[in-house]
Order: sequence, then structure tokens, then C-alpha cells
Amino acid sequence: QREARCIMTETSKTKKVFFHTLGCKLNFAETSYLGKKLIEKGYEKTKEEKDADIYIINTCSVTDVADHKCRQAVAHLHRQSPNAKIIVTGCYAQLKPDEIIKLPGVDLVLGINEKLDIDKYVEEIESGHTGTKEIKDFYPSRSYEDRTRCFLKVQDGCDYFCTYCTIPYARGKSRSGSIESIIEETHKAVEDGAKEVVITGVNIGDFGRGNGVKFIDLIKELEKTDGIDRYRISSIEPNLLTDEIIDFVSKSRKFAPHFHIPLQSGSNDVLKLMGRRYKRELFQHKIEFIKQMMPHAFIGVDVIVGTRGETPEFFEDSKTFIESLPISQLHVFSYSERAGTKALEIPYIVSAEEKKRRSAELHEISERKLNAFYKAHHGQKATVLWENTNKNGYMYGFTENYIRVTTQYDKGLVNTFQTVELGDFSDDKILSLKAKA
Repeated sequence: QREARCIMTETSKTKKVFFHTLGCKLNFAETSYLGKKLIEKGYEKTKEEKDADIYIINTCSVTDVADHKCRQAVAHLHRQSPNAKIIVTGCYAQLKPDEIIKLPGVDLVLGINEKLDIDKYVEEIESGHTGTKEIKDFYPSRSYEDRTRCFLKVQDGCDYFCTYCTIPYARGKSRSGSIESIIEETHKAVEDGAKEVVITGVNIGDFGRGNGVKFIDLIKELEKTDGIDRYRISSIEPNLLTDEIIDFVSKSRKFAPHFHIPLQSGSNDVLKLMGRRYKRELFQHKIEFIKQMMPHAFIGVDVIVGTRGETPEFFEDSKTFIESLPISQLHVFSYSERAGTKALEIPYIVSAEEKKRRSAELHEISERKLNAFYKAHHGQKATVLWENTNKNGYMYGFTENYIRVTTQYDKGLVNTFQTVELGDFSDDKILSLKAKA
């Protein structure tokens, strides 16, 4: 393990910090929060890797690929700036701190609790600190850099322990802030100029557990908050997405008709092997109820292919079910074995080649469904929140139901809502529709 060294040795020079973030929207929201804390302590946040004195890598550990990306990032940054300090935090750091601290160049590893006090740890790196205390506390955080859209963390941790997943070990038990604290963070987002808030967490449908409140109570209060024109609900478990929530969103002035729901498999046999808390019949009801209440709603669905026990027959059953659903897009993941998970006890193993083939089949279904969803909205009116990105003279934004729209760049439109008519597909490689003002 490396010698303890104080990081603030050069008082005449402002230390520059570069963040490298892997994984989910929650990680990006927390990275933004960490950056703000360090800026308040006098550090400078840089987007140039080579200029940094300190590298902070906020990791994911959903798959082996995610772990590998962290190790790659450490190696790359250490080669680029051998004298810079490297701090690794996030889910991979929580799960395997002893493994990470041995990587060449790593000075500090912080667990989930410790990373949100990163300003204290940056100022004085302790020898061999691995920061993996039991995770009990909830720390609110939100993104700051993008004033158009704010990712607001309302919940952390998970109590589900699906057989393939390590997130409960990395993030701890489900916990959340009070409704009052979330409203306070929302008010701060308004002050920063945010027009849209994305409600995020590890298992947001579990919000309020142990506090006598539910997720529906939170969104009803957020609806009343002045200054935010649009809310989106990020990924929510199908068994926690109640009909009451769907009905509320359908009548809401502010909550977007946009849902992201993890299915993981369309086979009840595989869902049982995964330890999921629902059957596909419940999932189908949720999709059909959403479409009944909001025919124009965008529905994104997570699916995992090649899990242990997913025989060819189970996969075909799953694919047929998925094909039948009136969804908008699939997010397809190939199963990755994780040490310590119950899934390793399942004997049937899917080869890497077969996983790739199954993934390709589901991606093809997703592409067809997404194109059909976009095409169905040609000629319709929609409200777009324009973003700041200028790509070859064009800007982009999203409608309330998550259709990506493009028009010629106009700085005056940035962070404003505009009602447009949705035109044809753009020439961009990324699927989007042209806006007609």
C-alpha cells in the first residue's frame, strides 16, 4: 500500500480535478454533487484529462465489463499523468476495495458512504484507506452542470437481492430522504435554472420505506412545486409501479408520459430463476394500462439475455412475449457472472456466442419498435425542451414523451420549451425527428 501523503502541498496552485464516471444516471448525479463540493473547497474542475492533478473515478459494478472499464481507466490515467492522484469510488470500490487499492496509481478507495464526504478525504489521503463501512445513511444529491435537466437522487440502495445482481451489496439497504428534503433540493435546482427534473435512485419505487410515506406521495408533492415544468420518472420496478402512479401521471400537468421499466426476461421460468418479484402477466398489465391511459407514452424496457438457466426454449418464449408488447424501445444487456451471486448455482450456462446472437435479435426488435413509435408521431404537435449542444449547426431536445427532435442551432432557444410540429426523420445517425416551428 502507498505511503500517506497530503494532497494539498502546493498552496500557490489551484488543484485541478478530472472526473471519470461510469454507469447509471444516479452515478452521474452523484459525480456532479462531488464536483460542486470540491469547487466550494477551492478546487477547479477540468474537462481536460492531461491538466488534472487529481483523478476521481466513480465506478459501476453491474457487470464484469463495468469492472474492466474501471481498471482500464485507472491504467490510462496513470500512464498519462503518473504524478497525479487517483481516487476510485462507487459500486466497484464498495464491493472490491482491496482489489482496487492494489492497482498501480491508485491512492485512495472510497466506499458509497465516504465518497459523499470526498472533500474531506481529498485534502488528506490516508495510507491504505478503503472506505467500506456499512452503508446506512442517505445522502441527497443532484446534477449541477446541465441547467436544462437535473438528475435528482431521491432514494438509494436495494433490498431485492435478485440472483444475478450485486447492487444490494454495493449500495446497501433501501433508504431515502424525507419528502421535505427532496422538495428543498428541487427548489435549489430551480434556482440553478433547471426546467426538467429526472427522479432517480437505485430502486425509486421503494421510496419512503420505513418513513410512513410512498413514492406516490412524493410525486404528488413535486407536482405542486413551482419552477419545474417537467418531471420524468427514471427506472421503476413493475411491481412498484402502481396503477395509482400510472393514473396520476396520465392526469399530471408536469409528469411526462415516459416510463422506463425493467422486465429482464419475458419468461416466467427465467424470472423465477432471477428471483424477480413479479410474473410477466403483471408486467403486461402495467404496459397495457399505461397505453390505455396514455396512448402516446414512451415505454423503455430493460432485458437481460443469456442468464444462467435461460435455455433456448425459455429465450424464444421471452422473445415472443416481448414482441407482443406495445413498447417503444428495449435496453438489452448480456448477462455477466458476478462473484458471490446465487445465479452461479444455476447449472445451465449460455455461451458467449449465443448471448451475442440473442442480443442481436432483441436489438432488431427494439429498432423496429422505436422507428414505428417515432413514425407514428409524424405531423403531431409536441413540446420540446431544447438543449445546449451544438452539433454541426444543429441542436437537439426531447418531447414530453421522449422523442428526440432536431432543428438549426439557435442560442436563444437553449433551455426553453417550444411547441413544434414533428417532421420527418433527420439525416443524423442518432434517431431524431425534424422540428417544424
